[in-house]
Amino acid sequence: MFFGDRPSAYREAKRVLKPGGHYLFNVWDRIGENHFADEVTNALARLFPDDPPRFLARTPHGYHDVAAIRRELEDAGFSRVTIETVAAQSRAASPRVPAVAYCQGTVLRTEIEARAPGTLDAATDYVTAAIEARHGSGEVTGKIQAHVILAAL
Repeated sequence: MFFGDRPSAYREAKRVLKPGGHYLFNVWDRIGENHFADEVTNALARLFPDDPPRFLARTPHGYHDVAAIRRELEDAGFSRVTIETVAAQSRAASPRVPAVAYCQGTVLRTEIEARAPGTLDAATDYVTAAIEARHGSGEVTGKIQAHVILAAL
């Protein structure tokens, strides 16, 4: 997900594995399957319609095509690739928790600050309100989904 050159990274992983070894990793599924991340991205797109911050969709949720993942691993020399999609529920004490986590605790922060310096807290408040509108004001839950990949030699 975060490698600039995934095929090379996969070849390097294969190179250092012992015969019969396994390469296990996970990636987030598409952003629409990850409710809080999707709601944050959509709220910020409304707040910054001319240049919406896309970090979450582009980077952590941007490498989700299981056919492409399988192909890249096979091209790197892995012969047995299994991919399991796993869904769960993300829980937070309030809508503010995921809003702060995403807006202030990821690279998304720099995208917000670049678009409107000095408005990080206001943007976080806006995202909090969007999550609250969908999930309520108390404890919130939202679907999260990832792919767990096991590639064998």
